[in-house]
Amino acid sequence: MGNILLFSLIITLVTLLVTLPITKIKSDGKKKKTNQTTQAVLTIILIFPVTLVFYYITNIDRNLSSLWPFFIIITFIGAALSSRFERKIKSGLFGVSILVGIYFLTAFVFNADEKFEQAQMEEKIEIAAFDETETPASVPPQYARNKMKKSFGQVPNTSYYQLGNLQIQKVNGEYVYIAPVEFSGLFKWMKGKETPGYFTLSATDSSANPKFIKETMTYTPSSYFNKNMERHIRLNYPTLIFYGEVQLEINEEGKPYYIRTYGDFISARNGFTPKGIVIVDPTTGEANKYPLAEIPEFVDGAVSPEAVSLHNSYYGNYIHGFWNSLFGKADIKLPSDEGTEANVSPIFDENGKMYYFTDFTSPKEGVDSMLGYSLTNAQTGEATFYTGNLENSYMDSQGALEIIEKKFIEKKWNGEMPILYNFYGEASWLVPVLDSNGFLQNYFIVSAANPEISAYAQTPNAALKKFKTSLQKGGSSVDGSSNAEESQVNGTITRVYKETSEPYTIVSFLLNNGLNFIVSSETNPLAIYLKEGDRVDVSYFETGELFLPVNTLEIEGLQ
Repeated sequence: MGNILLFSLIITLVTLLVTLPITKIKSDGKKKKTNQTTQAVLTIILIFPVTLVFYYITNIDRNLSSLWPFFIIITFIGAALSSRFERKIKSGLFGVSILVGIYFLTAFVFNADEKFEQAQMEEKIEIAAFDETETPASVPPQYARNKMKKSFGQVPNTSYYQLGNLQIQKVNGEYVYIAPVEFSGLFKWMKGKETPGYFTLSATDSSANPKFIKETMTYTPSSYFNKNMERHIRLNYPTLIFYGEVQLEINEEGKPYYIRTYGDFISARNGFTPKGIVIVDPTTGEANKYPLAEIPEFVDGAVSPEAVSLHNSYYGNYIHGFWNSLFGKADIKLPSDEGTEANVSPIFDENGKMYYFTDFTSPKEGVDSMLGYSLTNAQTGEATFYTGNLENSYMDSQGALEIIEKKFIEKKWNGEMPILYNFYGEASWLVPVLDSNGFLQNYFIVSAANPEISAYAQTPNAALKKFKTSLQKGGSSVDGSSNAEESQVNGTITRVYKETSEPYTIVSFLLNNGLNFIVSSETNPLAIYLKEGDRVDVSYFETGELFLPVNTLEIEGLQ
């Protein structure tokens, strides 16, 4: 509290200096001096508490640049109350404050080029192919939140609390959603004083149940006064510039910490560039500041999703400056608003690093063609923009959601959290499908370049298996897979399973060497005749899956 008291006192003294008419003391005698003393006392009584309350409640940074509207007001009052030569000086100060105000108010027009430079991304064509041995973090947050709410009975004194913001994270090698238990109001905080813990839920297994972890927290976003997390951070770091909400992060031992991203304005209190994070122990209140290059390893989302979304907007809108973003709109790319956190969606790469995904579309209304997509490293803020195969026209996330809506129009199911993957060399949208109550029904995969190629199933891996078959039907290949080297094998069939998938048949078979294969009658029509005991020569792709996709199939005795 010491900093805010000192800051308020300095502002009060500056106000006295600017508004009190000094020259009148000499010319009007003792009575005027008494009036000025009264004015000074009234100024102190008014300005000091108002400044103190304003900065305490708003939590804005306590830098002099935050006072520019205030300086305009007090210099105007000072000029109005003064006379003669003093009025000329204070009128000059008022004129300067007006110019400063204009600079702050118009900075967004002139710093657009600098914003674009700050948001520059490395450009590539396509992301690496998805590793079929992995399971994507594909449980949608709305579904995870619903499951946590239904498990809220695990929380002691349930009526005091509510579920906080959901966030995905990697903990001990597993992808999980975490959500703190928060106070449900002022009086509940006054009674409870501290929250009892947080929930975790698998982000890859839709059948998993939430777990409540007991870990008392005193400093939280829903606490009040000096126990409020944002205010506590501001009291510890009064001059830092923050952007984005506080977020909960869990270390490998399950200990919770709150973090918040800090950075710099690009110019004139406008724009933002992330520089690091503040980490707070919610039990003790201990706060520490780390630059992005030195953050603890357990922190996955050091750069807030709000900051990433802001930089996506800079990159997409300001390629040719501010005015082009309003009128000409040449080369403009609009970032999608379909993300799960501040219009971006967190995903993880094969090394467990978290990235924020966003697709970009055309500013022209009624066009669902994707102009590219970005991945931003959530720890460093470094971003890459993927143009996609320029020979193909990719459908954007909104187009994928519309396909799902039409597919399940009678059931009134909708997609959520569309993420673009490279499945078998085909840029494809993976979208969880929810019913009207927010419960997960299936996973839908659709090709971004060929929307007629799609598949859905109750799990991501099952949907991927069907999508592989759909690709073969559509004339696409699966040799773009991350592990898909072509191999040759021959042997005797020991088991066969045939499944009708109109208008073709999907045949799964087991060879005597223990390998399982899957083939469609569209690409290999004679596969419908396969039976146990047949000798076959198989050309297949080594994807690392249980059922390996067949490229060519020769059955001994059949031509």
